[in-house]
Amino acid sequence: MSKQSGRWSPHDRERRSWLRGAPPPGWVRVLPVALLAGVCVVTLADPERLDIGFLLGAIPPLAVLSYGPVATAALGGLVVAVLSIPAFHLNDPGSTDLLTVCFVAALSVVVSFVRSRRDAQLVTERAVAEAAQRAVMPPLPERVGPVRCAGLYRAAERGTLVGGDFFDVRAGPRGVRAVMGDVQGHGLAAVATVAALLGAFREAVLDERDPESLAARLDRRLVVDSAGVPHSELFATAVLLDFSAEADAIRIVTCGHPPPVVLRQGGVVELQVPTGTPLGLGLSGTRPPVGLTVPLRRGDRLLLASDGVWEARDDTGSFYPLTERLADFADDEPAVLAQHVWADLVRYSRTLHDDVTVLVLAPTARDSP
Repeated sequence: MSKQSGRWSPHDRERRSWLRGAPPPGWVRVLPVALLAGVCVVTLADPERLDIGFLLGAIPPLAVLSYGPVATAALGGLVVAVLSIPAFHLNDPGSTDLLTVCFVAALSVVVSFVRSRRDAQLVTERAVAEAAQRAVMPPLPERVGPVRCAGLYRAAERGTLVGGDFFDVRAGPRGVRAVMGDVQGHGLAAVATVAALLGAFREAVLDERDPESLAARLDRRLVVDSAGVPHSELFATAVLLDFSAEADAIRIVTCGHPPPVVLRQGGVVELQVPTGTPLGLGLSGTRPPVGLTVPLRRGDRLLLASDGVWEARDDTGSFYPLTERLADFADDEPAVLAQHVWADLVRYSRTLHDDVTVLVLAPTARDSP
């Protein structure tokens, strides 16, 4: 799951910038060599012998951006050699301080060595983060039983692969069940809670008889986790879906989370689902959530979105009109639909402050009578 940053295009947000750990672009790697060659050519071609040797002092620091210590040392050596060759007339007194260039070149080699070591460490840490992400929330399969699935997740904290949103789709003895939720907080601090809730959901899918019982199970998980923690405010919002055996109906329970919308025959149907209490407040026993059963037709798709989608704003402070925009994507396949919503969202909102999560479910249901 690729977690898709002025205004960046959707593709820009999908990629890491070279200033944020990605390999440098080609022009950055070519720049030191091009500058060295350019100074040499101009100096030899100009009969007035322009005093531009000072530009060579920039080559070792530029090499640090994209080269390791060996290549940086080689470029620094070439700079010193060019300054020392009489044909270039760059070694005349008053043109360039050779000792200063030598010092800058040596210092650049040291900086390049340190940068290379840090880059290697960041690569390792990113690999560990990706492994943790896949362990906590692995990519969805294209199909779970009679339901086609597509999920998209982008963490709010730049450079972070996991955060406070979660979703999963599982098949159990009573049919296919899905969950989307948002725990308190963002980034790595919320990962432990996400892991606990997903673990509880995956176990409850095998045991619980309905989504109301699933919600109570997740609520109890958070209550137990926060027990003994002074002033704990651990809670999460969630929506749980329970498909019938033939995926021609679905029961929906919401716990403080926006309900799904249904894309049907080129239009968008907003469901009026009773909103229950967020998970973790220990109220499921006294105020159990109330679900809503909705019949499904062939071609229906359900789209679930997190607060990061519903509450995104443009430059004027207006909320992102998700249901209005969905009409433009009503005929898309699940995976394409999720990507189109993401691309449209980043065009609409200059800055996203919350995790963005989209889950699309397309049951292969029979037409309801």
